Order: sequence, then structure tokens, then C-alpha cells
Amino acid sequence: MPRTPTPETAPARESAAEDAGLSHGLKQRHLSMIALGGVIGAGLFVGSGAGIAAAGPAVVLAFAASGLLVMLVMRMLGEMSAARPASGSFSVHADREVGRWAGFTVGWLFWVLLCVGVAVEAIGAAGIVSGWLPAVPSWAWVALFMAFFCLTNLAAVRNFGEFEFWFAAVKVLAISAFLVIGVLAVCGLLPGTPAPGLSNLTGHGGFLPNGASGLITGLLASVFAYGGLETVTIAAAESEDPRRSVAVAVRTAMWRIALFYVGSMAVIVTLVPWDDPEVVKPGPYVAVLDALGIPGAADLMNVVVLIALLSAMNANIYGASRMAHSLVARGHGPGGLSRISGGVPRRAVLASCGFGFLAVLLSYWWPETVFSWLLNMVGAAVLVVWGFICVAQLRMRRHLSTARLPVRMWAFPYLTYLALAAILAVLVLMTLDSANRVQLYFTAGLTLALAAVGALRGRRAAAPDA
Repeated sequence: MPRTPTPETAPARESAAEDAGLSHGLKQRHLSMIALGGVIGAGLFVGSGAGIAAAGPAVVLAFAASGLLVMLVMRMLGEMSAARPASGSFSVHADREVGRWAGFTVGWLFWVLLCVGVAVEAIGAAGIVSGWLPAVPSWAWVALFMAFFCLTNLAAVRNFGEFEFWFAAVKVLAISAFLVIGVLAVCGLLPGTPAPGLSNLTGHGGFLPNGASGLITGLLASVFAYGGLETVTIAAAESEDPRRSVAVAVRTAMWRIALFYVGSMAVIVTLVPWDDPEVVKPGPYVAVLDALGIPGAADLMNVVVLIALLSAMNANIYGASRMAHSLVARGHGPGGLSRISGGVPRRAVLASCGFGFLAVLLSYWWPETVFSWLLNMVGAAVLVVWGFICVAQLRMRRHLSTARLPVRMWAFPYLTYLALAAILAVLVLMTLDSANRVQLYFTAGLTLALAAVGALRGRRAAAPDA
């Protein structure tokens, strides 16, 4: 007699059905390097300069606090994804634990976030290459990058894994080399460079030069620099051993965040004054390398930032296509996008690339209106995603046997509630700044609109059974 599915086995079978036909071509080395490189993006190399300029040396505290929040969120997501691997990741978990409207809302919100990210990264990468080859117009580079990564994602998933493996390897090597050089300089062991001591940490206005408001601005900047870690749980569904892959990635999150983000921020504010104009532009890493007399620092970091942008672009196309596939497979969108060819949801890839390219065109046609609105609509989206992850994990734990969990959330449910409270606190802090307030309101509008559509679709789907 067939065994009746239990509350634990039924969702696992549903996940397998949703992801049926997807290739499992990602190896453990791909997932391990994606997890390592996923935390190193252009937001770290360039965007962190704004946080340093606002918070001063206290940016270390801002990155440590937001890093702790990210570790808690990733631990929760890792618990759910290791127990029930699915290409839709947190959207699938929200769908089952909160309601179909929640899965619809957070899934499509994340899809829009990734597609807009593709456009921003393509434009940024094109700007760097155009600086080297000004004879070629920027739009041509955008078109080339979009076409190239669209084609690679249309092919086998192994191609995505290989590109991300080598992209991540370069980023990890670059940040590791920076940290080694920086620590040697801080200790006075770098030839020709005296140890700075505490002069840059206590001088120039002190450790917290701009007070609490500066620290809050730095905190908000650091929170959004961590975006992108979620993609590894999406990719794990196409790995050879999804449960083990997620577990390994999540368990290494703590030291990756501490080393790459908090460690590099500490090195930067120790070696250069926080109010040095070069910290913002061309960026904090270039400012440090220039101060240490490293030849060609700007060009070297431009290459690293270009690789980081291309890596993020590739990962976002992949993540968006898998999220779209999962959504339509669960009845949350046009069924035609769920078709799989050669182990790849190619129509979902084309739709995601198409939306990303449309966003690029909007940036050329209406940069101050339509494209600006689009950017504002996804400005706080990652916080909404993290909030849904917290709620879904609180509810999912009721159905899971802790003895079977490859990854467990620490001190459940207390740290889950703490993370949820921290997310709400960040959202409140966003209302204190005009630019962040606009982003928050636009994101809230998009989220509410998606939730309304999701609830309406859910009622229609349930009507025949009423």
C-alpha cells in the first residue's frame, strides 16, 4: 500500500514536481564559489564609500550590525531551503507557510528587483569599458553584455556555474590580496609605509564624527550592500546534492561576512581618513591602494569592479529566470514561461532578459522619471524579502522535525523575532531620510499592488472549489 504523504514529505514532493526537468549540472565547487563570491559585489567595492563618508570609522559598527542581521536571515533561509530545496526558494516557502498571495508577492517583487539589477549592472559595466574604449558607444556595450549573458543562460546551467566560479574566484582573490596588503600596512610591515596607529580612527572628528544620524545613514548603506546572498539558495536546487549544498553555503556565511565586509571596512578606515574625497570617488579600495603607493590602483580596481558587475548581472539573470519559472509552475503567471528545454527554462530566461533590456531603454529614454521610479520601487525590496523569510520560517518550523534539519536556526524562535524586529527598525529608520523615504514608499506601493493581485488570483483559483 502506498504510504500517505506526511506534512514533511508532501512539500518535498511538490518541490520536486515544480523543478522537474531542470538540470542538476551545478557541482559542489560551483555552489561553494557562488556562496563565497555572492557576498562580494560592486556595492562593497564602490557603494561602501557612501557609508564611510556618512558614518566615518563607525561604519565598521554599521557593517557588523547589518552583517549580523544578514547572517540571521541566511540561517533561516538555509534551514528552510535545506529541508525543502526549491528553485523558487523563499517564494515557495512563503507560498506554503503564509499563503499563495505571499508567494506571489515576494516572488514577483524579487523578480523585478533582479531584472532592474541586471539593467543597472549592464549600464555600470558599459560605463567602465567605455572609459577604456571611448570610440565605442556605451549602448553597444550594454547590448553586447545583455546578449552574451542571455545566450549563456539559455545554454546548460553548467555554463552559469562555470562563469560564476571564475568570476567569484577573481573577486575572492582580489579582496583577499587587499586584506593581506592592508593588514601588513596597519601593522607597519609594508616596506615604505609607516603604521598609521589610531590616528585615522580617533582624528578627523573622532570615531563617530557625524553622530547618530551618520551612523544610521551608514547602516542603511551597509544593509543594501549585502543584497544578492539569496541567489545561492535558488542555485542549490539545481546542484547535485541540494540539501548539502545549502548547508555548506549557509554555515560559511558568518566568516565570509566578517572577513570580507567588516574586515575590509576596518582596514580602510584605519589606513585612510574617512573624509578623504577619494573614499567616495573613485572608491575606498582605490583610495587605500593609492595611499599605499600601489601602481595602477585605479585601473586594477576598475577591472575588479567590472568583473563584480558582470558576475552580478549573470547571477541576476539566472536567479530571475528560475524565480519566474517557479512562479508560473505554481500558477502565479503565464504558463508558457514554465516550459523547459534542455534542462533550462529558456522562455523564462528570455522574459527576464527582455525586462532587463527594457529597463536599460527606460534609463536612456526617461532617466529622471520612469527609470527613477523603477529604481525607487525596488529600493527597499530586499528588506521586504527578508521579512517574508522570517515569517515563513516561524511558521514552517511547526511542520518540521528538528532531528531531520541539516541546518537549524540558532535560538529559535528568539533570534527569528529579533531579526524581524531589526528589519522593521531599518524600515522605520528609512523614513528619517528623504531619499530613503521615497524608496520606501515606492517599494510599499509595489508590494501592496502585488499582494492585491495575488489575493485576487487566489480567490479566483479557489472559486471553483467553493
